[in-house]
Amino acid sequence: MDTGSGTGPSLITGADEALPGRAEAIKVSDQHHVNGHSLTGPFSDGYTLALFGMGCFWGAERVFWQQPGVYSTSAGYSGGITPNPTYEEVCSGMTAHAEVVRVVFDPATVSYEDLLGIFWEHHNPTQGMRQGNDRGTQYRSVIFVYDHKQRDVALASRSRYETQLRNAGHAQAVTTEIHDSGEYYFAEDYHQQYLAKNPSGYCGIGGVGVKYCGR
Repeated sequence: MDTGSGTGPSLITGADEALPGRAEAIKVSDQHHVNGHSLTGPFSDGYTLALFGMGCFWGAERVFWQQPGVYSTSAGYSGGITPNPTYEEVCSGMTAHAEVVRVVFDPATVSYEDLLGIFWEHHNPTQGMRQGNDRGTQYRSVIFVYDHKQRDVALASRSRYETQLRNAGHAQAVTTEIHDSGEYYFAEDYHQQYLAKNPSGYCGIGGVGVKYCGR
């Protein structure tokens, strides 16, 4: 459930109209293409998960795997209805899923708020169901939280960044949604670490030029 003052538009696909999906999970390689770490887990008890949607997951994943303290990243789908969706199904708008990046990180090296800073600074959180020219519910700005501590930090960061945007002259309200994490589905193998495999590939990631200043 969304909490706080975010003004993101509601999903357009309900359970009665969502695509049926499938029982079988999409198969992906377990080795991260960049650092060789596990993609799928299980992970050591010392690591923590974070889950962000900030437009096309290709560029979003790259900014997180470059961060010291991040052990592994993967591209996937979450927040919708259709089980084990394909990329084409998500792009149809009939699954209610967002393109997301799952981040496995060491909180002793990088904090959750540090990751939120990357999230806020590398996309435009005021655009509703789009990022730049990428339009659709799958491109919405969303934070999925794994516990109440992440929720509290995420809510505070949203309020803080909205104030920072306003102080910098940006009139639009932040539309970023904050939800409890649900099922996470891996995207197809060719999407994983896409920009490392295709260095000249499309990257729609980009912020509004306002630095996030944490607490």
